[in-house]
Amino acid sequence: MCIRAKLGRTGFARLHKAEPYATEARAFYNSPMRLQLSVALLFCAAASAAGNAVPTIDESLGMKSVAGAQISPDGRYVAYTVQQANWDENDFYTQIWIAVPATGERYQLTSGKKSSSGAQWSPDSRRLAFTSDRDGKRQIYLIAPAGGEAAVLTAEENGVGGIAWAPDGGAIAFTSSGPDAKTRKDRKDKYGDFEIVGGDYTMNHLWLLKLPAELPADPKKLPKPEALTKGEDFSVGSFSWSPDGKRIAFSATRDPDLGSGDTETLYVLDLADLHVKKLLASGGPSGNPKWSPDGKEIAYTTSNGQPFFFYANRYVAVIPAEGGQPRLLTKEFDEDASLLDWGPDGIYFSAIQKTAAHLFRIDPATRAIRRISGPDAFLASGASFTKDHRTLAATGAAPNRFPEIFVASANDFAPKYLTEVAAQYKDFRLATREVVQWKSKDGAAIEGILIKPADYDPARKYPLLVVIHGGPTGADNPVLSADRTYPVERFAAKGALILKPNYRGSAGYGEKFRALNVRNLGLGDYDDVITGVDMLIARGIVDKDRVGAMGWSQGGYISAFITCYSDRFKAVSVGAGISDWMTYYVNTDIHPFTRQYLKATPWDDPEIYRKTSPITYVSRAQTPTLIQHGDQDKRVPPPNAFELYQALQDRKVPVKLILYKGFGHPINKPKQQRAVMEHNYDWFSKYIWGEE
Repeated sequence: MCIRAKLGRTGFARLHKAEPYATEARAFYNSPMRLQLSVALLFCAAASAAGNAVPTIDESLGMKSVAGAQISPDGRYVAYTVQQANWDENDFYTQIWIAVPATGERYQLTSGKKSSSGAQWSPDSRRLAFTSDRDGKRQIYLIAPAGGEAAVLTAEENGVGGIAWAPDGGAIAFTSSGPDAKTRKDRKDKYGDFEIVGGDYTMNHLWLLKLPAELPADPKKLPKPEALTKGEDFSVGSFSWSPDGKRIAFSATRDPDLGSGDTETLYVLDLADLHVKKLLASGGPSGNPKWSPDGKEIAYTTSNGQPFFFYANRYVAVIPAEGGQPRLLTKEFDEDASLLDWGPDGIYFSAIQKTAAHLFRIDPATRAIRRISGPDAFLASGASFTKDHRTLAATGAAPNRFPEIFVASANDFAPKYLTEVAAQYKDFRLATREVVQWKSKDGAAIEGILIKPADYDPARKYPLLVVIHGGPTGADNPVLSADRTYPVERFAAKGALILKPNYRGSAGYGEKFRALNVRNLGLGDYDDVITGVDMLIARGIVDKDRVGAMGWSQGGYISAFITCYSDRFKAVSVGAGISDWMTYYVNTDIHPFTRQYLKATPWDDPEIYRKTSPITYVSRAQTPTLIQHGDQDKRVPPPNAFELYQALQDRKVPVKLILYKGFGHPINKPKQQRAVMEHNYDWFSKYIWGEE
């Protein structure tokens, strides 16, 4: 192996900084190893010159990524976020940058050890409000787009959530739980800290911060926010201002519990008297309100009363601002429509379509839908618009390209890219992605992403690693990105093909496809995976005796199913996966998920819970299995990991369980991400390549 690959770029550089070790250097110079190392270094130099290097795990974790494009109302600036690992603080920090479309200039606007995000332009484009946890709790700050010192606007005891400017620029509305209630503080002082499950909720509410003409220099003299909503009747989610600034539309749930998502509905707040009017009595979840330009109607997203909304389509609907009969606009659009904005020419939304993602505009009068972005394979993520809605800014990429911030006309789509994420990878030769199709055992059409080494030879047979996304309503696409969790580029450079299947239940293929794993979890998913493996074997490019699988969350569940159900794989990695639906159901923080996909509780139908649980088939297990889990995971609690671990141990199957201390469902710190990636790399190197 090339020394550069062993040591990484940093270690390779240090090899040439041996001046303090002169004695050792002279001894080495006269040794027989010098010639061997010289040859190795020449080989590495030649490999690098030929562009054969791939990012090390540390380099991949250290790569910058961009997101959150917010174009100023006048179109002069685009604010966006850049995320990068801070190894000293062991965190991924996000900072706000500015791009100037007219000149191509870009510069960093915020800085510091903590993150800044949530940028929102003032209506006159002269100021930028954002949120940051730089001083502890997340607060609102104000800064000019040219830079300078940011001024703090709030000092909320429990921080702030979403923010939005009033149309006249004189105030900012935000969400917050407010200060801790005195009764809660008194209880803690008297009895210590405890929680009444299902009864100790802290509601999120709307607040208004009126901006003075001049901000005080002393943060202690900041204007005091006014509570716009109060009480225990609901917890506020998303919100937006009416065009005249007299009302705020918002969504809210019965309480902040994740299991209360079906209670999300719409309200309108009148700022004159703080009267709150409920617009929808039922039919949730309904949220993300956006006002029509004339202030007479409100657009929102809704499941339209579908009780099994986890896999049903979400639609765009409109309702009179005074209340009345809603109109469903995207009934014939067979995918989740994510509402973006309402402009003079119509309502804008985004949606995944197979392995692509696009921006759309719908005429609310005729329901005619026009796709804005293109070509067909393009991936566009989110969008913001100028005041006249003629220009938009978003994140996007073509296949085998990195997502970049761009601006484009809303009528004649031709993206102008403002960032250069790809420049970080100019010295590397990366694997290529392509979309492949196959039929599952029941005839369902399945797509996936096949990743090939840069030096791919169609005459060879390669080991195959299957990387399975979560969700299940996630989706994989052929866009490039820095590796997280699984070191895909290093696996490809090691000589493997990687298949990322968009198994049944994945987003982008319509409501019927998303429902194909209802009461069929694990079983149908496995069929989709194994038929994809068989398709590649039949093409003569995969070594059938060297196939592995890995995944996180729902992908971890399918990987656990593979471990217990199949003898076709040589190694498996289960990341935060479900091993037993009963164990999951009684421990998770999102009980409706299981009830919707299995259409029963374990007390009503224990057989469906048994049939779809990996642990049911553990007597078949023989595949060496790595289990990775956050020890504080509430979404897929650790008992799932321990149950699978003990069962495999009892069956004498090679197994390793690694708990990442202090982490919930995602492992989201750089050093622990490094550990997750290295643990996976070592596991598959051992069982697929036979390396210790």
